[in-house]
Amino acid sequence: MSGVFIAGMGAVSPAGWGMAALRDALAKGELLARENLVRPGANLTTQVMRVPAPNPRPSFLGHSRLRRTSPISQFALGAAVEALGPREPGTTAEIGLIVCVLSGCVNYSRRFYEETLQDPATASPVVFPETVFNAPASHISAYLGSTAINYTLVGDAGTFLVGLATAANWIREGRVTECLVVGAEEMDWLTAEAIRLFDRRKFPSEGAGAVLLRASGDVQLTAITDEFLYPAFGKVEALQKMKHELIGPQSAPPALLCDSASHEKGISKEETALWAEWNGPRVSLKKILGEGLMASAAWQVVAAADRLIHARAGEALISIAGFHQHAIGARLSAS
Repeated sequence: MSGVFIAGMGAVSPAGWGMAALRDALAKGELLARENLVRPGANLTTQVMRVPAPNPRPSFLGHSRLRRTSPISQFALGAAVEALGPREPGTTAEIGLIVCVLSGCVNYSRRFYEETLQDPATASPVVFPETVFNAPASHISAYLGSTAINYTLVGDAGTFLVGLATAANWIREGRVTECLVVGAEEMDWLTAEAIRLFDRRKFPSEGAGAVLLRASGDVQLTAITDEFLYPAFGKVEALQKMKHELIGPQSAPPALLCDSASHEKGISKEETALWAEWNGPRVSLKKILGEGLMASAAWQVVAAADRLIHARAGEALISIAGFHQHAIGARLSAS
């Protein structure tokens, strides 16, 4: 993975819009405020963490492509714009893009099918384009004016690291010189209740994270492990194999560990047990930001890179135990 660097980062989270808000929330180390999300037509509520309204409102939200978009596209573009940083006009036309999602555009999907079930004759066709998985990627490229390669990857949270590996390969092969990798999710009662079916200890959340990869930058993407699939190995063995490949002889404390666990019990118990003896610095973002699915994986990467830039560690390890698909890890180092 040599020769590929993280050159920019962006985040939209329940802490607020921007890396500064994410950094402050992690420094405090406290679980963020929750609110009750009510299922329409039923007396059922789920405690969730929502992204607050931006203040002031970013100018890019006034772009014509964002007039009817669901929140996931707004979150994804917000993180992407921050990762890119200030740019001269016309300099974004050849930036590659990979957007990673799990539940995707669930708000408009639920709304479209709800309208269809109520009365097929009046279901709005205007809503339908916003139901597809690649809608956020389309909006980002349109906003940037980019005609470069554009992918959408769908999977569990570990897929964000697959996106990083794919983008790194594009850069090394000369297909692009820069590539944005974005992980994003939005809140809906469907996904919120689905998460709680698997683990009632989790607080569903939403938002996005983005990294800009290129051949130079502040943080090197040193390695990404193989994907260790749960159907092939079982979750416990898959995690052990990921750790063995990730940790290596030189990746010992004081390296920073950024894991995807949130509680001692529940769906995170295998990953919690995996790193139980780790005695180096550690960040478990879901204990603060909730369960953001693909967005959580993106927050792990941007938080780890941010720590390296601010000289709190020389190396960071990222451990992701996906919900249902695979275990995968990544290693970052200060350049």
